Amino acid sequence: MSRFFTASDSSSEESSDEELYSGDEAKSEQEDSDDSSSENSDDDGDDSDSSSDDGAGGANRFLRDASDSSESEDEDGPKGSKSGKDKRFEELDKTIVLIENALKINDWAVISTEFDKLNKQIPALIKQNDGKVPKLYIQTIADLETTTIETVEKQKVSPKKMNAINTRGLNAVRQRIRKNNKDYAKEIDLYRENKDDFMKEEEVVAEKPKVKKLSKSTASLSLDEPAGDDDGFTMVGAGGRAVLLTPESILKHIRSIVEQRGRKNADRMEHIRTLERLFDVAANDYQKIRVLLTVISTRFDLTSGTGNQMAPEQWKLAEQEFGKLLQILEANEDIVVIENAEEWEDDEKIPTVTPGEIFRIPGSIVSFVERLDDELTRSLQHIDPHTAEYVERLSDEGALYTTLVRTLVYVEALKKNPKLDLSQDALNRVVMRRLEHVYFKPSQVVTILETKTWEAIPSTLDSEITPRAVSNDTASLVKTLCTYLFQNSEGIIRARAMLCQIYFLALHDFYYQARDMMLMSHLQETISNFDVNTQILFNRALVQVGLCAFRAGLVYEAQTSLQEICGSNRQKELLAQGLQMQRFSQISPEQERLERQRQLPFHMHINLELLECVYLTCSMLLEIPLLAQIGSSPDIRKRVISKTYRRLLEYHERQIFTGPPENTRDHVMQASKALSAGEWKKSADFINSIKIWELMANTEKIRDMLSAQIQEEGLRTYLFTYAPFYDTLAVSTLAEMFELSERKVSAVVSKMISHEELAAALDQVNSAIIFRKGVELSRLQSLALSLSDKASGLIEANEKTLETRTQGTANAFERQGGRGRGRGGRGGNRGGGGRGGGIGRGGGGNQQFTGGALGRAIQA
Repeated sequence: MSRFFTASDSSSEESSDEELYSGDEAKSEQEDSDDSSSENSDDDGDDSDSSSDDGAGGANRFLRDASDSSESEDEDGPKGSKSGKDKRFEELDKTIVLIENALKINDWAVISTEFDKLNKQIPALIKQNDGKVPKLYIQTIADLETTTIETVEKQKVSPKKMNAINTRGLNAVRQRIRKNNKDYAKEIDLYRENKDDFMKEEEVVAEKPKVKKLSKSTASLSLDEPAGDDDGFTMVGAGGRAVLLTPESILKHIRSIVEQRGRKNADRMEHIRTLERLFDVAANDYQKIRVLLTVISTRFDLTSGTGNQMAPEQWKLAEQEFGKLLQILEANEDIVVIENAEEWEDDEKIPTVTPGEIFRIPGSIVSFVERLDDELTRSLQHIDPHTAEYVERLSDEGALYTTLVRTLVYVEALKKNPKLDLSQDALNRVVMRRLEHVYFKPSQVVTILETKTWEAIPSTLDSEITPRAVSNDTASLVKTLCTYLFQNSEGIIRARAMLCQIYFLALHDFYYQARDMMLMSHLQETISNFDVNTQILFNRALVQVGLCAFRAGLVYEAQTSLQEICGSNRQKELLAQGLQMQRFSQISPEQERLERQRQLPFHMHINLELLECVYLTCSMLLEIPLLAQIGSSPDIRKRVISKTYRRLLEYHERQIFTGPPENTRDHVMQASKALSAGEWKKSADFINSIKIWELMANTEKIRDMLSAQIQEEGLRTYLFTYAPFYDTLAVSTLAEMFELSERKVSAVVSKMISHEELAAALDQVNSAIIFRKGVELSRLQSLALSLSDKASGLIEANEKTLETRTQGTANAFERQGGRGRGRGGRGGNRGGGGRGGGIGRGGGGNQQFTGGALGRAIQA
């Protein structure tokens, strides 16, 4: 290794091996940081490094000429002080000496560290050296690459035991130097062709005249020359080369920027600034399209990682550049951006676009607009929705929607061209994105959005799927988009389109259409096979159908639709409106991060307080009459409609003191208590005083509907509670008590009699209700029935446990005539004799009583 370095100075050659582990590294880093702010300072010590002032060694020997030495005192300060440029080259010399000494003792760990340090020093040196790479650095990296290859080959031929630290250092240097030397391939080739001539050749550094700083109005920048700042430095790009922004070099710059994408230390903002200037330099549409495609992708790269969101300023610039891209593509139909196109490889030559022939550029317009949509959604997720910032950010949705519609028009034009053979999937994705921006909005908002969108789009452009005339009618627009996706897509996109239409119909009070579409789609049977986002959309559509049923006065249908979501106490999680941590749940940080990514922006939320109020109100109107019916007829099998409501009601009844209602839940609970006591007016007052109803359209209509429902259910509750105490009851008396018409009372009583809920007959001649007395059970008989029910429940629980443990073998056992359900079913047909008679009680002649043989004895 004696001839490894030929340009090291005398001070470098006298360095001992002990310098490898000295504090020079820390010292040099401190000096390097100080030099950037004190390049022309006068207080540098004379005794810092005097060996480099003679100009005979180090970097000064081949980087500075005679003219520099004559003017050094005037430019750099008093005699004895050093400029920042000289100090940086001295630091370069020291680093190279450390690498040389480490090579002598085969210490690859130190070599790896110093090599990284060397590469960090080079950009500043290149900038101060007029964009030229120091030849000493070229010599170092070229010889170090050769030595590394030789060392690796020696290890393969005759492996010597190398410690783990050295092995890691060797592998690190091997990988880094291979990537690093690609940026300096031409200089390294020149050096290896003739090392002596390469190192002896003087690098001419042109004298920079002192230029006065120009004002902004007079400053100009030539596009054919390297850009320099006010101090005379030349703007350099990746690898330290001077950036010549000319139309002929645009493709080269784009290629170099694309190759650096994904690198850890790549300066993306510098790439964006370079690409912005390249767009101004571009001479034709092809160059502009290539630059725009690259700069938009680079802006998206600024938000690497799923936990970050794109800055609003960068998002707006990307959206504007995407709009420019669409304008160029719309004006020049001979150039198209399409996926799976062949890339132009010759960076030295600009391709010729022949009029009438289609020139394809690789890219994806649909992916760009989808990324813009995703980044806006992610930004809205991280902004506090109760601030003005959220409203301001939400205003960008109008520009995004315009871009979506314009992209749809462009992709339609590509789809019509038979030469391109564009896949249907790209068009379906754009239509789906547009639908997802419309389905949850009221029709008035959509109409305004569509009007402004088509005003911003040139009048020469129109869509075949959704013409301008269709856009004025919101219902027709949503139906058209959904019908198109039904006909041209399948799988997840088709399912999401159907759910969007169900949501839209339910939002605009078309309950029966939404219900029929939900039932005919059979999505409730297969929704578990879809992804999480589609399941969330299904939950939202189901909840909206329930709210629509409630507004239509269909209490039972509303409670049935909302039961699955509201009865689980996980509304926030199921609707993607927040994280609802359970007490004993264990969730990993990764799962929590994924859950937060799925959260919907605030403007898409369904009011959870309104949802809970509707659910509890519907449950009250169904549960209170049922509780009264069970209380008056203990022989009726107990059933529960809403466990959540029952639990809240039991908790409320256990309270010793209940004050005035403070929230929605308290209003519903006290209304339930009043309704069960027959005070229907008080119950109606509690329900109507809930302020959350004001969030719904037609508030007065909703309150009138609730009052009518409470009157009717109050009548049913009264009849269930007091029927055992009446022989006959006049219809007019009930009508007066509940302020209902006699016709309405007769209708309610007739319905209860037909459903076998009330043992009575309606005397239409005398307008009275005649009650039939049932068999009053003794205490012993009631206890016997209770015991029979408990025994039946125990048998069912045992059979379920057996089936679980035997993993399905219990079914084969039953088919062979074993004990259990088979014999119980036969016993049910003949009155429930034998084991398991409680299970087969439904077949005992449709008797009102249960318990098999015991039931028959009681009936007899």
